[in-house]
Amino acid sequence: MSGERKMVERAEPRSYYGQPVIKEPVWTPGIPFYFFTGGVAGASAVLALAAEARGNEELARRAWLNAFAGIAVSPPLLIADLGRPERFLNMLRMFKITSPMSVGSWVLAASGASTTLAALNAQTGLFPRAGRGAKIAAGVLGMPLSTYTAALLSNTSVPAWHEARWTLPFTFGASAAASAGAAAAVTTRPKAAAPARRLAVGGAVAEAIAAELMKQRLGEQGEPYAKGRAAAFRRVGAAALASGAAVLSGPGSRSRAAAAVGGSLVMVGAVCARWSVFRAGFQSAADPKYTVGPQRARIEDGLARGAARATPQEANLGDGSAFSSAEPQRRGDVDRGQPGASRGEGRAGAR
Repeated sequence: MSGERKMVERAEPRSYYGQPVIKEPVWTPGIPFYFFTGGVAGASAVLALAAEARGNEELARRAWLNAFAGIAVSPPLLIADLGRPERFLNMLRMFKITSPMSVGSWVLAASGASTTLAALNAQTGLFPRAGRGAKIAAGVLGMPLSTYTAALLSNTSVPAWHEARWTLPFTFGASAAASAGAAAAVTTRPKAAAPARRLAVGGAVAEAIAAELMKQRLGEQGEPYAKGRAAAFRRVGAAALASGAAVLSGPGSRSRAAAAVGGSLVMVGAVCARWSVFRAGFQSAADPKYTVGPQRARIEDGLARGAARATPQEANLGDGSAFSSAEPQRRGDVDRGQPGASRGEGRAGAR
């Protein structure tokens, strides 16, 4: 008998009767807005702290107000998804460093307290010593608050989110910076808002680059971002971010009305960007191809073990040998370290 082995065409990754392998996320439509408001709050706190350090008190006061507004809206949005307020409080009963949900809950609570005190001090001058400490704490917590939601998504089993774990935080961080700068540009006189406009424009450019790099890095797993409602949100968001950045860098530097239009467009773009990521996760979970395909590829590359007892490297020896159905069981005994069974004995027993 010839040593050649019959080659068959590679099968399309599929599941049982084409049903989804994993369930779609159960998050409500308020969650993308929570992602947005948390990003505004965190990045605005960083902007406010930097503006105070540079002596731009007007911009700092407006940024602290924006940070307070974002942090005040975030808990109700999260609680609306959880269903009952005590569920949020229950998440604060312990701190688990390996859980993005636990870490994020504590970051949100600590940031809420420090940002509230910082905004109160910035507007009224009350509690000067405590206010200084609160401002530093809010600024330090600002970046984790802006990006922890990306880690929260990446820690799920949804392929479009999990496979983007190395790039999604940069996308969320850039979007948060753009929206915080845009919010400050809307609420601050153009003369004092130059740093905010630069932050908004730079964040919009960085978000567009990070989103494209994420999609390219994902390969086939990035397809959900390019189709359906996720793609529609991405197109609208990209157009709003680009046009808003153009307005802010042009007439927005001279006119308060133009700055309001440009800043609003950037914030709309940031919201749409969060919605695009949100919808892509649902589309990815609904199609079994994005779950089965990567699993099969890891097994074939020898990075994971499948249902067979033999590893992929052992099963594909490439010597044209024909194995009986009893051989994987025998070789499985070797893998488990059972005595009296070697690879040679396994073959002899199979023959």
